[in-house]
Amino acid sequence: MKRFYIDLGSSTVKTYYYETELKLLEEYTIYFKNEFDPVKGISQTNIDDLCNFLNTIKTKYDLKYYNTDVLATGIFRKLIPERKEELVQLFKEKFDLHLNIISHGLENYYLAKAMENDYNDKKVLIINMGGKTTELVTFVGKEITNTQNINIGVADLLNNFDRVNEKYSGNTLEEMEAFTEEKLKDVTLDKDYDCAIFTGGEKRFELLTKFNLVNNTLFTDNIHKYMVSLDDYIEGTKRVFYNISLDELHELMPTNPKWMDGARSGAVIPLVLFKKGNINWIIPSDLNLINGVIKDLD
Repeated sequence: MKRFYIDLGSSTVKTYYYETELKLLEEYTIYFKNEFDPVKGISQTNIDDLCNFLNTIKTKYDLKYYNTDVLATGIFRKLIPERKEELVQLFKEKFDLHLNIISHGLENYYLAKAMENDYNDKKVLIINMGGKTTELVTFVGKEITNTQNINIGVADLLNNFDRVNEKYSGNTLEEMEAFTEEKLKDVTLDKDYDCAIFTGGEKRFELLTKFNLVNNTLFTDNIHKYMVSLDDYIEGTKRVFYNISLDELHELMPTNPKWMDGARSGAVIPLVLFKKGNINWIIPSDLNLINGVIKDLD
C-alpha cells in the first residue's frame, strides 16, 4: 500500500512515504509556539510558513486526500474548537487534505504500538518528547504496565533559557536540570528499569554528534542497534552544550538546520528522567507515532 503521512508537531513538520517500509522524505521546523494563543490561534507568520511548505510538498509528491494522512499533536490540541475547525478547513480547501488533530490518548496508543516489541523480558521506559509534551510508556517484556503524560517539552526549556542557543550554551546544563527537576517533582518512576528508549530522531542525533554508542546487548529487534551508558550520555550532552558550536550543529542537518535549535534543550528532560528512574542504559530510537499508525494497520 502506497501512502504518505504528515506528522505535524509543535515545532517540526515531517513528511513520510510508506510502501514496504517507512521513509522520511522531508522535515521542516516551524516554532508554532511563537505568538501562539489558544483563542487567537497559530500566528499568521507561522500559518504562512506552513502553507508555503505544504505547497512545496503537495506539488513535489502529488499529495491528495486519498493518499495522505495528516496527524497533528502537541500545541494543536490546545486550540479552542473554532480555531481547530478553521485549521481543518484550511487544509481541506487550500490543499485538498484532511487534518486530524489527535488526542493525547490516541498519540499514546500509536507510540505504544510503534514500540510494541519483545524486549527479552526487560523492563523498558519509553520516552517520547515533543515541543510541548512528553509521553512515557513502560513495557515489561511485551506488556504495557504504565503510561504517563507530562506537560513539558523542548519549548519550555527554550522559553526559559534564552542563552542556550548562543554559539556555546550560555546557560549551564546544571541550571537547566534544576529547573526541569522542579517541573517534574510530582512525576514518580520505578527504580528497576533495565533501560530507557528515547524516541523521535534521537538515534540520528547521537550518531551525528558522535555519542559513545555501543552495541545493544539487552535485546535484539534489528531496529535498536545501539545503546549508551548514562555517564556517556551526560558526557555527550556536555559536548553538545560546551564544545560543539551551534553553527556546527546546524551543519550536521543541512536540510533542516533549525531542528538542531532544540538539541541542547532536548537533552535535559530525558536526562532528569533517566536519573529519576535510576536508568543506566539508554537506547536511542528514531521510531515515532507514524510507525505506530502503520503497525496498527497490519
